[in-house]
Amino acid sequence: MALTGMDIYKMLPKKNCKECGFPTCLAFAMKLAQGGVEAEKCPYMSEEAKMKLAEATAPLMKTVKFGSGDKTYTLGGETVLFRHEKTFVNRNRFAVMLKDTMSDDEINQKIANMNKVNYVRIGENMFVEVAAVKCESKNKDQYLKLLKKVKDECKLAVPMIITDDPEIAKAAVEEVKDLGPILYGANPQNYEAMVNIAKENNLLLGVEADNLEALYDVVSKIRSGGYNELILSTKADKAKQLFDDIVNIRRTALVAQDRVFGYPSVVFVNNLSSDKFMQLAYATLFVEKYGSIIVLDEIDYSLALPLFALRQNIFTDPQKPMRVEKGLYKIGPAEENAPLLVTVDFALTYFIVSGEIERSKVPAWLLIPDAGGLSVLTAWAAGKFSGKTIADAVKEMGVEEKLKTREILIPGKVAVLKPDIEDALPGWKVVVGPEEAEMLPKFLKDYTNRVA
Repeated sequence: MALTGMDIYKMLPKKNCKECGFPTCLAFAMKLAQGGVEAEKCPYMSEEAKMKLAEATAPLMKTVKFGSGDKTYTLGGETVLFRHEKTFVNRNRFAVMLKDTMSDDEINQKIANMNKVNYVRIGENMFVEVAAVKCESKNKDQYLKLLKKVKDECKLAVPMIITDDPEIAKAAVEEVKDLGPILYGANPQNYEAMVNIAKENNLLLGVEADNLEALYDVVSKIRSGGYNELILSTKADKAKQLFDDIVNIRRTALVAQDRVFGYPSVVFVNNLSSDKFMQLAYATLFVEKYGSIIVLDEIDYSLALPLFALRQNIFTDPQKPMRVEKGLYKIGPAEENAPLLVTVDFALTYFIVSGEIERSKVPAWLLIPDAGGLSVLTAWAAGKFSGKTIADAVKEMGVEEKLKTREILIPGKVAVLKPDIEDALPGWKVVVGPEEAEMLPKFLKDYTNRVA
């Protein structure tokens, strides 16, 4: 159970020295219980009290890590069931299933598709983070051959070793331990041996069981043995049962405040359907509730965009708008005489405007100034989308050196900016565009015909 302010107050030395910045120890304790200050602010609290406090005030869902170097990922650490309550903290990661019983052609195709998914959306790199490598043959040499291929060819993905055979698991860990893999396959029968392998190599250990009761029992035994770097799942192969299990794991941790289930979850949506678009549908469900690693049979370009875009929306702080980087964006095969448009850096506005420009089939340039991540009218009202900010962006991005055009198209809703921009950019002409983005295709076609 979480500590109250009075619980913490009893642990304090009660010197009332005010060195913590609070008038009394009780005021400090109350603030500490709310997470508004750190225990280190009290110079007289004993180390034992600090350790107790750290354990009691840690998130009910443990924060765990896997991977190595710049491919180190954090899971868990969540404190709420619903994003609108506060925010979700550590985004889920996507995995592709590879089995050592697959043909070479199938494996090569899956790896090729994984490697092709590598792009940037609103400042975030999008790629498949995990290669789930399953030993289905029970043949150690055959499995290690696939694992080595994944290590050599999947440059962006961290391996997840999937086997319930401790002997194969130990050999597999030796093959890829420098990549910080996940070891998945501990169960009520083998957990002692699997925990020893994970502990020796400081690995995140995946624990599974037939149902929640069996899972709770085996996790309790692992915790009592002192190992806490865990990720959980059940063997449910029906959508309703799997959904119930994953939600109940999260609710047990955060609502019932039972730390036995206070760990992130693995969701094998590839076991729910063989159709890749049904797997996509299930994956979108578990992005929201509450898969930390979501395993599919395949992730190609047809699946990547909806998955990554949804994840980005869900795991963005709702109090901080998503923004695109300021800059000069080329849309289509734009040349130096192509039209130049300007809009704000609010991600939704950018994607709507750029999408309509693409729909027009008119190659163009889109200038994005720093507008505070606000929509057009909101940014204008706040003084963040003005004649000066637009003129400054033109100069900062070297537009005059890169383009021959000296006309700039502004959104119709801020037509009032026309004289300010022309004053700030001598020699430039400002063209007032349509008020709505959906009118851009017709406007751009008419505009280019007139200019031509």
